[in-house]
Amino acid sequence: MKIDLNSDMGEGFGPWQMGDDAALLKVISSANIACGFHAGDPQVMAHTMRRAVETGVGIGAHPGFPDLHGFGRRRMTLSSEELGNLVTYQLGAAQAMARRAGGSVRHFKLHGALSNMACEVPAIARACYEAALQVDPQIVLVGLPATAMEAVARELDARWAGEIFADRAYEADASLVDRSKPGAVLHDPAEIGPRIEAMLRAGAIITESGKQIPCRIDTVCVHGDTARAVDMARALRTHLEGAGIGIAQF
Repeated sequence: MKIDLNSDMGEGFGPWQMGDDAALLKVISSANIACGFHAGDPQVMAHTMRRAVETGVGIGAHPGFPDLHGFGRRRMTLSSEELGNLVTYQLGAAQAMARRAGGSVRHFKLHGALSNMACEVPAIARACYEAALQVDPQIVLVGLPATAMEAVARELDARWAGEIFADRAYEADASLVDRSKPGAVLHDPAEIGPRIEAMLRAGAIITESGKQIPCRIDTVCVHGDTARAVDMARALRTHLEGAGIGIAQF
C-alpha cells in the first residue's frame, strides 16, 4: 500500500512567515501552494515553488477567498461567475510561477471556507471545478470524498484524488468538525499515525463517533500552519512507513 502526503504551504505574506515550509517539503510528497488571495504573494509563491521543484514534491494550486485578514476561513457569497474568475485568476498565477521555477501545477485543491462550502453545495463545487478544468483539463482535483466535491468531480469526468485530514476530526456526514468546536483540530503527533493507518486499512473515514464512511483515499493532509505541523508530518510518515505503507505522489 502507498499513500500521498500533502500539506498546505506558501501561506506567509511579505515578511510574515506561516509554518516551516522548508522542513515540511522534506517529509511530504505533494504541496498545495497558496495563490495570493487568502495568503501568499509573488515572492512567497516563487520561493515555495522553487523549493518544491528542488525537493521533487508535486505542486498544487491552493486557491481561496480574497480574505487575507481571515486567512480565507470566513465565508463569502459570490456568484458562479465570480467563483469561476477567482479560481481562474489564482490557478493561472500558480501555473506561471511554477513554470518559471522549472515545474508545473499537477493538482488543484480549494482552501478553507471555499472548500467547506464546495463540500456542501454542488453548485459551488461545479463553478470552481469547471473553471479549473477549462484552464487545464488534465489537472487532478483534490477534495473531500463522500461530499459534493466528489460527486461533482465524477459528474465532470475529471481526474480526482480523495483527501483525508490527519489533524482534523470528522462529523457523521464526512464533513470536518467546525474549528470553533473542541477537538476539531488534533495536536498530538503520537495520535495521528494510528488514526490514519486505521482509516487507510479500512478504506474509510472514521468519524468522532466511530462511524466508518467508505471512500476513496489517495492523499492525507497535514496542515502547515499549526504549531506542531512538522512534528505531526514526521510522526505520521514514520508511523506509516513502519506499518509498511509507502509514501508516494498520487
